Amino acid sequence: MKFQILFSALVVLLLVNTPNSFSELELSTNSKVYSPEHNLQIYGTGLSEENLIIRLFAPDETIAKFDQITTELDGSFNYGLLIWPEPSTNFPYGTYTVEVISTEQNGASKKIDVKFSSTTELLDVTVERFVNTLVFAPETAAINQSFRVFVQTTSDGLLIGNDPTELLKTTHVHLPSGRSISLANAFNVLHQGLYFVDYTAKEEGTHVFHVVAFSQGTTSHGSAATNVLSQDLGGISNQIIKLNSILDETSNELDNLKSEIKGFDTTLEYASSQIDENIGTISDSVKFISEASSQLNALMLPIIASIGLIVALQITILARRRQL
Repeated sequence: MKFQILFSALVVLLLVNTPNSFSELELSTNSKVYSPEHNLQIYGTGLSEENLIIRLFAPDETIAKFDQITTELDGSFNYGLLIWPEPSTNFPYGTYTVEVISTEQNGASKKIDVKFSSTTELLDVTVERFVNTLVFAPETAAINQSFRVFVQTTSDGLLIGNDPTELLKTTHVHLPSGRSISLANAFNVLHQGLYFVDYTAKEEGTHVFHVVAFSQGTTSHGSAATNVLSQDLGGISNQIIKLNSILDETSNELDNLKSEIKGFDTTLEYASSQIDENIGTISDSVKFISEASSQLNALMLPIIASIGLIVALQITILARRRQL
């Protein structure tokens, strides 16, 4: 008999001290979709006169409302948590999470997602959480040079996430060789929902960054590609600038040469005109010489003829003397 009593007491102690073994915590809301001016009413059950912590999480996972209530003797509770205001930056449209935490049941908690929308029609509004992931990577990069890749994660248009090692833990990059490298622990926090990684490519070709975001049971994918070259656009730009400089120098030299050739053309034209003038002068001189030669011939012929006659007379005289 004593053994049975001891065994029963031990079972009771184990049930009491076992976390969440028989959690007496239930949570419900008066609606799934709300619009401005509607009342967010929560109700459920817990332990008798138990202190409960109530939190309302905005779409960006920040706490929009925080309260603490005490259950009734029978453990029930019914509490008006919030009258929805007009949408603003603090209360935008989107999916909100209501959480009730027990302070006596080893931290047991219950959560319900609700939608804040411009309409309360369930046919038009679904209570779902949409996570969107955007990846920003440069189109081109250089091998063995670091470049930065940015990631943005949002839910219902609001930035979400704080710890990239949990939010982006399955993110990786696909290499041109076909291998993939994990980037799970490589991201740094720029701002809530904004992250970056400095990546150095070791292969030429297309690198595809595949970012996987996981938040509150919802997965979102985003990707971007970077073409890695042997050198970056900065190096190519420097070469183009250098080539432009060389072309400018060549153009200047051609302009100088053109100027010199232009002067040379003027010199040749002047020389040609001078040659033409000299040729005309020489022609006139030759004409004058020809006329002088004719005149000289006219003067010399009588003299030569006279000399011939004198020589002939002397020969005749000499011949007669020999005969005598």
